[in-house]
Amino acid sequence: MTSLASARPSDSDLLALALDIASEAGRMIAAAREGTVTVADRKSSVTDVVTQVDRDAEELIRRRIAEARPDDAFFGEESGGDDGTSGLTWVVDPIDGTVNFLYGIPHYAVSIAVVEGPADPANWVERVGVVLNPATGETFTAVRGGGAFLGDRPLRLPTPPALDQALVATGFAYDAELRGRQGAAVARMLPRVRDIRRLGTASLDLCNLAAGRVDAYFERTLNPWDHAAGGLVVTEAGGVVVGRAGAAPSRDFLIAVHPELLAAVEDLLDDTGA
Repeated sequence: MTSLASARPSDSDLLALALDIASEAGRMIAAAREGTVTVADRKSSVTDVVTQVDRDAEELIRRRIAEARPDDAFFGEESGGDDGTSGLTWVVDPIDGTVNFLYGIPHYAVSIAVVEGPADPANWVERVGVVLNPATGETFTAVRGGGAFLGDRPLRLPTPPALDQALVATGFAYDAELRGRQGAAVARMLPRVRDIRRLGTASLDLCNLAAGRVDAYFERTLNPWDHAAGGLVVTEAGGVVVGRAGAAPSRDFLIAVHPELLAAVEDLLDDTGA
């Protein structure tokens, strides 16, 4: 019998593996959160933190992928990337929402995506996405062409409201100067929408959009691991995930929204200088 490691895998095989690995990592993270969690290091700024649990979770995920799919490439937030020969890349954020995790706020996630091609949103084709919240047990999944799900429940974006009734999610950069400009832009935006939500975990913000919990989401300075899995959940639920002016999502900008609300959100972002 041909093994998963050597065969051209089906998306269902990849999803099953990603779910198994995310669940194992989620259990480890949940157990670690019951103890004391401290900052292990800082990255781009004093507010951009990493815990030892982030590192341990990524090491677990990376090891399990290598055991099952040794020819695949890997790209993770904490340990960087390894090249592969299969044409598939696993794009991983072991704990998206580390600050929430550090403070015990139950809004953080294991995010695992499998893409065809490199870890570059402009050039990849997303095949499988899994976003699991260890604190609540909610698990979002998507397979390219196979739909998006919260557990066993299919997800489909509802018909969007008018912009002035839209609940808009966003996030802020770690850089203090940019964060200040973003805060000013949000202040200008508030009178023109229902309200703003800033929950601190990009992958879950995207999944919340797919589940109809917010009507639009935008953010700057995201990395591929922040949105690879959640972005597929959105597109498979009927949404669009783009950059500015029709570009691919990138560190410069990501917008996720129902297609019918996209133009209004883009105009809002232009008008407010977001």
